[in-house]
Amino acid sequence: APTNTCLFSAVSPAARDLTLLLRCIAFASKTQVRLSPEGLRFSAQETSVMEGKQLLYHYIRHMILTTFSLCLSLQISFHNLGYQDPEASEDDSPENAPTPPTFQISLPALLETLQIFSLGDSNAFRQQDPYDTLNAFRQNRNINNPFSTAALGSSALCRISYENRGSPLSIQISETDVTTNCDLTTYQSETTEDIPFDRETLALKTIMRSAHLADAISELASTNPTSISLIASPTAPYMSLSATGPLGSATVDFNKDQDPLLLETFQCPSRFRTTYSFRHIKAVYRAMVSASKVSVRADEQGVLSLQFLIE
Repeated sequence: APTNTCLFSAVSPAARDLTLLLRCIAFASKTQVRLSPEGLRFSAQETSVMEGKQLLYHYIRHMILTTFSLCLSLQISFHNLGYQDPEASEDDSPENAPTPPTFQISLPALLETLQIFSLGDSNAFRQQDPYDTLNAFRQNRNINNPFSTAALGSSALCRISYENRGSPLSIQISETDVTTNCDLTTYQSETTEDIPFDRETLALKTIMRSAHLADAISELASTNPTSISLIASPTAPYMSLSATGPLGSATVDFNKDQDPLLLETFQCPSRFRTTYSFRHIKAVYRAMVSASKVSVRADEQGVLSLQFLIE
């Protein structure tokens, strides 16, 4: 167990839930970890054009993290990426406040560690093509298995600790009478900047059920496209996704006139069209199928923001 000289320590009774959350940003080989009094921030970035974040803040700490301890007085010198909680005020971040520690770890190694007691249910976490119908059937069959770990309600107890700068991230997984200890090598944080997203000049803002978006992406994937176009307008069909590939072309319309429940909210001042790499959209498909709702926003420069609500 972590000692009282440990810079950071936390206990999670829901290792499987933590694994599910981290799988949603598993499109990069490393994840950057930021420790702060508010909680943990896991982020992954690919070539400065795609970024995913998992924010485990205090308001969900009681569900994911039952124990949380951070002793910044032990910190000597940490690289500051300049990240600030968007909900925090300037008074909450005085200049003389301790710098939150940041470091990087291998994301695949972290996921394998968290699911060490779920090898019997590994199909649910295995890196598969999300559009493979056979794999989807196997996953659904595993979920419906009454003897699976998820159905039995079994969830390993996870203890996470970080002693000091340069120390490994120690993870202890306990289930019944079996305990496994793992030390993950930490790396110095790379200097990266958040992708600029202008919340003040939005060209599109809508909230919808995530399953509807996932079905649309799965349908468009059948054409094997390299890019996907997002078209939005203040009149019908309101929002459309289209893709063209060597196997054909397809378009999915989200017309709230035909189905008022399709788009819970919709704001689009003028016609808007932009194109994105389908590979990047496909990388967040796991988050789509795990979430209940998704907020789709795009600023006037075309930067797309997808925020998923995972219950």
